[in-house]
Amino acid sequence: MCGNYNMQKAWFYEEYGPKEVLKLGDFPIPTPLHNQLLVQVRAAALNPIDFKRRQRPIFPSDFPVVPGCDMAGVVIGKGGGVTKFDVGDEVYGNIQDFNAGEKLKQLGTLAEFIVVEESLIATKPNNLSFEEAASLPLAVQTAIEGFKTAGFKEGQTVFIVGGAGGVGTLVVQLAKHLYGASHVVATTSTPKVEFVEKLGADRAVDYRKTRYDDIDEKYDFLYDTIGDCKNSFVVAKDDAPIVDITWPPSHPRAIYSSLTVCGDDLEKLRPHLESGKLKAVIDPTGPYSFGEVIKAFGYLETGRARGKVVISVPSAGKNMQRNI
Repeated sequence: MCGNYNMQKAWFYEEYGPKEVLKLGDFPIPTPLHNQLLVQVRAAALNPIDFKRRQRPIFPSDFPVVPGCDMAGVVIGKGGGVTKFDVGDEVYGNIQDFNAGEKLKQLGTLAEFIVVEESLIATKPNNLSFEEAASLPLAVQTAIEGFKTAGFKEGQTVFIVGGAGGVGTLVVQLAKHLYGASHVVATTSTPKVEFVEKLGADRAVDYRKTRYDDIDEKYDFLYDTIGDCKNSFVVAKDDAPIVDITWPPSHPRAIYSSLTVCGDDLEKLRPHLESGKLKAVIDPTGPYSFGEVIKAFGYLETGRARGKVVISVPSAGKNMQRNI
């Protein structure tokens, strides 16, 4: 730490561009508002939105920007209106509410301390490490929203495009273990076929060897996590919903599905996580250290990640408690 009690270390950028615009430096420690918590971050996860937001102004925000949506950590302070959490609680969540209609937070989760509205976070499942918990929020919220958008029903079949990515690994698990799909098929690359089947897919299709046109069976729901529905639509039944989590969808039948950022959805998953029915998937190259953020972004931007790219954030050594 820099010696100033009100400063912390954070990764930030002051211009749009490639990963090299990121700098590690001093950033003010925020004070929680009435409905906010001050959280000491112990782990953070990277998402494609983090580097897309850095590359170009897709969301309005002022510089400097600290990237990051997902985190897990310990509550060290809270505003007077907070009722669900106390200092010392271990929590996790996505701190950026993309549907709030306002600017995104300048202070994202690649920092030692962040503030977040209590409605956006949940109690960390007891059996998960901070790194495992941090890997989940944005990806699992996105995954859940796709099933809601499609009106998915128990017993239906689902075809998942991109079963090994951050969202795809959770879509496979949710389909098989929570939503009761009768048959789950997911695409992946050759080295990841067994991995995707272990997650719960009844069949993993190696996209390097099999074209969509070669698949005879038609499915009740097509969930495309990589934006390939201009090609993948052929595996969907004529009246089947096609959900695409990338914008804009590449096929006219596809429905764009974003996410609802809500701590309650994470709380509902807690028993499934603590029972082991739903598992966090961290890319085996990580977790990365806090000093390796640029390296971690470089890997994420290759598109080859298996599960989530996660950053461990060292304990900042501040035993602060703030009640506002």
